[in-house]
Amino acid sequence: MDQVSAWLHEKNPGLDGPIGVDEDLIEARLIDSMDFLEFVDLLEEISGSSIDLQEVTIDDFRTLARVKERFLDPAGHAEVPAG
Repeated sequence: MDQVSAWLHEKNPGLDGPIGVDEDLIEARLIDSMDFLEFVDLLEEISGSSIDLQEVTIDDFRTLARVKERFLDPAGHAEVPAG
């Protein structure tokens, strides 16, 4: 989660302190539509798995807790088969 928090701080230079795991990243405008695909790319890079945007909802990206559960916790996402 350190990489995700660092990315959010980089995109929001005025942000001070840690981001709460239950803070709404979208309502707080820490992720906007311009940064969304870059955020998905970051999560794919960290997790080593592809994210099919047709199989997720905006709520999967709403909080750090949900991002971790859905994309970064090995039990939280299915591996995409190779080939």
